[in-house]
Amino acid sequence: MADDGWHQVNPEDVPEDGRVRTVVVDGRSVALSRCGAQLGALENRCPHQGGPLGEGSIEKGWLRCPWHGYDYDPITGKPPSGFSDGVTTYPVREAEDGVFVRLPEPAPPARTVADVLVETLVAWGVRHVFGMVGHSNLGFAEALRRAEQRGELTYIGIRHEGAAAFAASAYGKLTGRPAVCFAIAGPGSTNLLTGLYDAKLDGAPVLAISGQVPSKVLGRGAFQDLDLSAVFRDVSVSTTTVHSGSDHAELAALAVKHAVDRRGVAHLVLPDEVQVQPSETPAAAPDGRRDDRMVRPSESAVVSAATLVRDARRPVLVVGHGAWDAAQEVRVLAEKLGAPVLTTFKAKGLVSDTHPLGAGVLGRSGTPVASWLMNESDLLIVIAASFANHTGIAAYKPILQIDDDHAAIGRFDAVTTALLGDARLTVAALSAALGEVKAEDQRGDIAARWQIWRAEKARRARDDRGRGVAAAAVFEVLSAHLPADAVVTVDVGNHAYSLGRYLESKGQPVLMSGYLGSIGFGYPAALGAWAAAPGRPIVAVTGDGGFGQYAMELTTAVKYGIGIKHVLLNNNALGKISKEQLAGGYPVWQTSLRNPDWAGYAELCGATGIRVESRDRLDDAMTALFNSEGPALLCVEQDAELL
Repeated sequence: MADDGWHQVNPEDVPEDGRVRTVVVDGRSVALSRCGAQLGALENRCPHQGGPLGEGSIEKGWLRCPWHGYDYDPITGKPPSGFSDGVTTYPVREAEDGVFVRLPEPAPPARTVADVLVETLVAWGVRHVFGMVGHSNLGFAEALRRAEQRGELTYIGIRHEGAAAFAASAYGKLTGRPAVCFAIAGPGSTNLLTGLYDAKLDGAPVLAISGQVPSKVLGRGAFQDLDLSAVFRDVSVSTTTVHSGSDHAELAALAVKHAVDRRGVAHLVLPDEVQVQPSETPAAAPDGRRDDRMVRPSESAVVSAATLVRDARRPVLVVGHGAWDAAQEVRVLAEKLGAPVLTTFKAKGLVSDTHPLGAGVLGRSGTPVASWLMNESDLLIVIAASFANHTGIAAYKPILQIDDDHAAIGRFDAVTTALLGDARLTVAALSAALGEVKAEDQRGDIAARWQIWRAEKARRARDDRGRGVAAAAVFEVLSAHLPADAVVTVDVGNHAYSLGRYLESKGQPVLMSGYLGSIGFGYPAALGAWAAAPGRPIVAVTGDGGFGQYAMELTTAVKYGIGIKHVLLNNNALGKISKEQLAGGYPVWQTSLRNPDWAGYAELCGATGIRVESRDRLDDAMTALFNSEGPALLCVEQDAELL
């Protein structure tokens, strides 16, 4: 307890004669020295470069700064004769009951530029920050701490900045709102880039915030001095450095607005000294500055498109992730036409595979159900899908394309006609304009194709060469255990193709690194999904190659009590690359992996670890996974050839 400003020093921290130590007293750092019978307590900061004097040494009666060798009297804090730049000293006394240092009452914290920025982000709806605190972002980190203390946001400290960017990207994909990823200058910020490119290519709003070296050394080759706006210019829709004279609140507001309106990465650079400058600027409010983007196409365009749809005999709907908010309207249109709904892999779960019109995923990660129905169609109604080559939308078919982005219309191939507008409004308008239609009810064909495919999946699930579990068996069991309200994140690799083909979704969304296709996405994305969907079960599905890149984030989940249920398909190889080498006529080379016992690793991290090697134990293992408390990892030893 403090008595009139006096605070006791922990006895173990009191230095021996001729030594100096850093001690924390009342939450403040003090350099405590002993020279014979005398004790000296100095502010633990050299006035020149801020060096920690408690990490220095006492040489010939002088306390030497560890950073640049400047000397001070360890008791009085004074410099050698002829100099005047001393160090602040604190009274210190030693008694029978211990050593005490008297510290002045701390000054009330000033409101800073960083506070203005954080208050503005909160006003604009930012609620989660993923990042790593470091030397060039401490002022902003303090503003985040204050906001978290006020209950305004949640901070998740990750182990690698790349995980922060992936988590923020996944959050944006699931919610359409930005989270923040946060790093220091130099390498901390460059580590964000892969995850930010994932957000850019998948159209996810993200706010990236970089600490920066002090303005006075910027551009002069200082430690960690990079032109961060130049580095981030390609990945971001906007990148701005916050200067001393900037309108700080306005720049933060514009960053959020740019991220949401342009569905991409907005980037702010914060020089070290600007973060802590006092500011009385009020936070910028979002009132009157946001639009819901729900643009409706013209009536004449809807009438023209309705004519095309009305005359089709076997139309199918191909639906992308951008139509997730229009799921109900998509089902209404499909039911009116008796038409199957095929989804892109990114939109898996938008229509349940158990719905009579649900046909699963189209493309390389898809089902033969979807591809057969597309091939038999006479019109494709493509809603908020990108036409990427992995999906394989048949360009030779008549196509009605619906999208809210001008640039997306006919991006890869010419389409028959298009409707430019929000998916919900446009699909609803199209349904209302149809009247009588000529379409056949295709429910019978859909059911017949599912029967054929489910029989084949069951045969594949029973395959057993004694070398591990078949992928079809893993996803057969996961389909049965997966909670209906779960959010699934998936990494890149053979397991992702298998998930697209075999997992039967009951409407659970699947988050992935879609157009970047970045290995390592799966587990960090689950951290973002947890923040985006509080209270919902979060299930990560990865291979050993992807999880190995961010395996330490399991300790992040343990630290914050994030109950991710992780299904890890382990084949001790970069299996997809091995297959690509063979397909290309190359020998398999350097794709094997040396892995730890992943279940044992999970236990070492403080999570639940489960390992299964055979199909007959898979159901019990999956039950244990979903019944476990907190983070849990189920490692399935997989037969790499049974995909």
